[in-house]
Amino acid sequence: MTNATTDDLLKLENQLCFALVTAARNVVSIYRPILEPLGLTHPQYLVMLALWERSPRSLTDLANDLALDPATASPLVKRLEADGRVVRQRSGEDERRLDIALTEDGRALRAQATHVPGKVMAAVQMNLEEIGALRDGISQFVGRTTER
Repeated sequence: MTNATTDDLLKLENQLCFALVTAARNVVSIYRPILEPLGLTHPQYLVMLALWERSPRSLTDLANDLALDPATASPLVKRLEADGRVVRQRSGEDERRLDIALTEDGRALRAQATHVPGKVMAAVQMNLEEIGALRDGISQFVGRTTER
């Protein structure tokens, strides 16, 4: 390897980590004004998406689906509970398990959130197929990193 090649490899603009971190920051900034009228932060929106798919579910299961540890997911759930969107309760089957369920307000919020994906696509000027291809490419990368 020549010095020029080594130097190029070490340029900030050529770093995968920099591109991903920058993209993640940009995505959150795109979602922020779209989610604000719903009273949700981006991490809370992700929790609600998972609960709209399946509720009730355990905190551990929810955290796993969100690629978080339960200690990180718990404050998000507590805030959503304070806002009246979810309830937390100990499982009747296993007192160690904390179950999270949507409230009526939490279920109703889903109808208000149906515009979010379209607004995001408009903001990034990408159609559904382009968004899908980008998501799938990133998902393949994420899958490769967890196979170690």
